[in-house]
Amino acid sequence: MKKGREPKVEFSGALGEQLAASIDWPNGETRGFAIFAHCFSCSKDFVASRRVANALTEHGFAVLRFDFTGLGRSGGDFSDTNFSTNAQDLVAAAKWLDEHYDAPTLLVGHSLGGAAVLAAAAQIPSAKAVATIGAPADVDHILHMFQCSLGDIEKNGEGEVDLGGRPFKIKKQFVDDVRNQSLGDQIAKFKGAKLILHSPVDQTVGIENAEGIFKAAKHPKSFVSLDNADHLLTKIEDASYAAEVIAAWAERFIPSKAPSIDDEGHTIAAESGEGKYHLNINASGHHISVDEPVSVGGTDRGATPYDLLCAALGSCTTITLRMYADRKKWPVNHIETWVDHAKKHAKDCEECGEGREGRVDIFHRRILIEGDLDDDQRARLLEIADKCPVHKTLEQSSVVTTKAVDQ
Repeated sequence: MKKGREPKVEFSGALGEQLAASIDWPNGETRGFAIFAHCFSCSKDFVASRRVANALTEHGFAVLRFDFTGLGRSGGDFSDTNFSTNAQDLVAAAKWLDEHYDAPTLLVGHSLGGAAVLAAAAQIPSAKAVATIGAPADVDHILHMFQCSLGDIEKNGEGEVDLGGRPFKIKKQFVDDVRNQSLGDQIAKFKGAKLILHSPVDQTVGIENAEGIFKAAKHPKSFVSLDNADHLLTKIEDASYAAEVIAAWAERFIPSKAPSIDDEGHTIAAESGEGKYHLNINASGHHISVDEPVSVGGTDRGATPYDLLCAALGSCTTITLRMYADRKKWPVNHIETWVDHAKKHAKDCEECGEGREGRVDIFHRRILIEGDLDDDQRARLLEIADKCPVHKTLEQSSVVTTKAVDQ
C-alpha cells in the first residue's frame, strides 16, 4: 500500500509570498499533524527531510514540509527575509494546517530550521512537542557563520555568504534582526516536551549548542547523541536513526486521539477528512484505515471495504483450521488462506447453482496447509473450512438494520 502525499500545497508566508509545501500522510489513522522545518541551505525534499517525514508517517503523523520564503520552490527573495520572518513562516504553516485539517502538535527543525522552530513554538498553542536536529542554541551563532562577509554586509548593506556550500545574499536588516533575538528566552517560554539531537562531531554547529538549548529548556526535555553524523545527516543511516528516535519519542507525548471502543462486536467507520473516501475504522478498539484506489477518487491509503470482507473470510478460515488442527493434535506447521473477490452475472456463474439472478459475489478461496498430513486429514480440513463462521454468514442471508443517531 502506498503512502499518500498531497502535491502542490501552497500557503501565504510571513511576507505574503506563496510558500511551496507538501503533506506526507500515514497509511492508517492520523495520530496528529507535524511540521518539519529544514535547514536554510536545504529544501523540503532534502534526504534528511524526507526520511524524518517517512518515519513520522509510519508512526501515524501527517507531516507538512515546506520551503521558507525565497528557498526551494517557494516565492519571494531570501534576502528580504530575516530570522523573525522565518519563525513567522512556521506560524503561518501552523495556521494553514489548522484551517484546512487540524492544528499541528509536533514541530521538528533541522539546523537553523531547528532554531526557527524553538522561536516559534510558544506562538503555536497546539504544539505539544518540539524536536531539533543540530540546532544552534543562540541565533547569534548565525553571525559566526557570516563572519567572513559580515564586514561587507555592515559596510555595503548586503553581502554574499556561504551556507552549506550554497551562496546566499544577506542584507543588513537580517543581521540587525539576529542581534535583537534572545533564543534562550523563547526556548524557556515553550512548556511542552523538547528533544535535542546533536552530533558531537558537528563541524557546522558545535555540540556546545545542544548543551545551551538543554539548559535553557524546561522539563520535560531529552538529549540524544547522533554519534558520528555530519551536520546535514548526509548518510542515510544517520538520517534514519534520527527519524526513528523522534517518531518513537513523540508518541509518548502525543497519544492517539481516536475514540476507543473496547467491547467486542462494535465498529465505527468515520471519515478522516484527509481524502474523499479515507476512513478511520475503530473495530473493538483496533484501528484500521479504509480507502478507495486513486482511479476512483481515493488516496489508496487503506484497504477497500471488499478487501476487508475478503480479509474477514480468509482470517476466519485460517483461525478455524488452526483451532481444529490443534484440537486434533495434527502436525500442522503453517496455514495461509488466499481470497479473491469478483462479481459475475448468475447466468455466467458455474459455481452459483440454480435459483440465483442478477450479479453474484464470488469469493475464490485457496488454502495452503503445511505439515505432515495424509490425504484424509487434508480433505477433512477443507471440509472444516466451509464451516468457518464468516463463510456461513456470507452464504446465508443476513439482516441489516439502520437508524439515524443524534450528533
